[in-house]
Amino acid sequence: MKKILYTLALAITLWSCKTGSSSAAKSNVVDVNINLVDVKDDKVLVTVTPPQIKTDEIVYSIPKTVPGTYSTDNYGKNSEDFKAFDAKGNALTVKRIDDNSWSISNAKALKKITYLVNDTFDTEKGTGFGNDDIFSPAGTNINAGVNFLVNTHGFVGYFQDKLEIPYKVTITHPETLWGATSMTDQDPSKTSDVFTTPRYAVLVENPIMYSKPDYTEFNVNGMDILIAVYSPTGKFTAESITPEMKTMMTAQKNFLGKVNANKKYTVLLYLSTLAKDDAHGFGALEHPTATTVVLPESMPKEKLVESMKDVVSHEFFHIVTPLTIHSKEIQYFDYNAPKMSEHLWMYEGVTEYFANLFQINQGLINEGEFYSRIADKIEQSKSLDDTMSFTKMSANVLEQPYKDQYLNVYQKGALIGMCIDIIIREKSNGERGILDLMHKLSSEYGVDKPFNDNELFAKITQLTYPEVGEFLNKYVAGTTPIPYDFYLAKVGVTKAVEKKAAPVFIKGQTPYISVDKKTKEIAVRSDVGTNEFFKNLNLKGGDIILSVNNKSYSLDNIYDLITESENWKENDPITIKIKRGGKEETIKGTVKLPYEESETFKATDASKEKLKNAWLKG
Repeated sequence: MKKILYTLALAITLWSCKTGSSSAAKSNVVDVNINLVDVKDDKVLVTVTPPQIKTDEIVYSIPKTVPGTYSTDNYGKNSEDFKAFDAKGNALTVKRIDDNSWSISNAKALKKITYLVNDTFDTEKGTGFGNDDIFSPAGTNINAGVNFLVNTHGFVGYFQDKLEIPYKVTITHPETLWGATSMTDQDPSKTSDVFTTPRYAVLVENPIMYSKPDYTEFNVNGMDILIAVYSPTGKFTAESITPEMKTMMTAQKNFLGKVNANKKYTVLLYLSTLAKDDAHGFGALEHPTATTVVLPESMPKEKLVESMKDVVSHEFFHIVTPLTIHSKEIQYFDYNAPKMSEHLWMYEGVTEYFANLFQINQGLINEGEFYSRIADKIEQSKSLDDTMSFTKMSANVLEQPYKDQYLNVYQKGALIGMCIDIIIREKSNGERGILDLMHKLSSEYGVDKPFNDNELFAKITQLTYPEVGEFLNKYVAGTTPIPYDFYLAKVGVTKAVEKKAAPVFIKGQTPYISVDKKTKEIAVRSDVGTNEFFKNLNLKGGDIILSVNNKSYSLDNIYDLITESENWKENDPITIKIKRGGKEETIKGTVKLPYEESETFKATDASKEKLKNAWLKG
């Protein structure tokens, strides 16, 4: 999973992952009907016909947690009016055990259960990372006749001890809406889709988005790619972003080589209006054959495509881990009493490292940009607990204080992957790196063969070098901060300083503007100093910004102002209409961007150039 905190700050990135289990299918089937036609009070009716029940009591559960989100979300809280019936339509006694589970009495007579599902988008507080919202790409949307984001774990549950039997899911929907998914619809009807999966875990890994058809299809090295877009105003289309997606996914396939054998991959892009009842958790959630992405529709195309590259590339690389290489905790995931794995450094960290490394490897970014990203990750990781054991944090990530350190999987986790890569390159004279290790691990284990958590370090050491094992024990299981300079020096890279344009409306986490929630007016803050942009235009504390370049702004579209400011160039002409002391006036001038010095890295040791090139281009 990859999260993006999209606030007055630029974009601070986060993320996560997913997998299932396997066993012989039984003859019984869980038969589910989801009615997207007769939506009442923004609720969807779900009807479940159970397999044969041989016990007097049975428990039906909707997930508390799904693999890949690393959070407790209690999807069952969004279900209500749960009822159970026998063959004659008589109601059976039902007791709600907790937020996510119901106990049904006289279960041998059970023939049908029904319940109503509310969507999660409506309940989001919209305050970004750090609250108890369900992460939007893992959530659900019900917008009758317009859009349904069906993350199946939000609609469909499972019977106790019956996770391994097949599912048949029938979804009735308006004829105007089309369901984008990697699953195959077995019903030719235009108003009904039928999907079958061998077990519950496979169903959970297959999201579906219903909306007016807007999709493209293309093939990359034998893999069929589907890009589906829901853009409420029509600002973006699947066709408008496909060229960039095709370039990126081709580069990823080339980078991965033999690891991935998927035949189909689907990218579902939901664009939010940022309205109160719409999605506010931006980023993506990966699945074996799909990625669900949620971003604000107000983003300029350049920023949208850039974000898509970052989040989709991260999710796609989850094909390697944990979707192929994973522990028993993931293989046999308990949706309502989950036990977490120790190895988020690999599932999320190595995945994030690959999402950056492949871009320099395939020529999508230059060395300077790659080093800048590494420097940013080091800086962000230092704002978190750099002495916390990564394995201990991973195993306890659903609890405090470890939960608050989850963000570090995308920062320090990626840097762990980088250091291991450098060690392997150095010891093999540039011949091998961490991708080679992942190839070997995927051959050793694989989709249906998990590893034991406490045995992974020994296996990695066996497949690489003692120095890798020492690193893992000291810096990943241990509490010693990683000396990044030491490892980067091995490839001839040392610290440097660069000067680059900073955000116009914020410095660090401190915004230069504020919003009056009653009047919705945007004002220049009086309690903080201003930067070159404000000084050049003589903007003062208390000035209310009414419009910029003839476009009006308020709380309702403040994100438009932030995103558009990111595209401003030095000396661009600009016209700002303000209200000062109750009087309106217009200021005309040019853009002067604030610049900040930041730490980065650069190659300085020519004697290590061959090893550096093997690291970045090998």
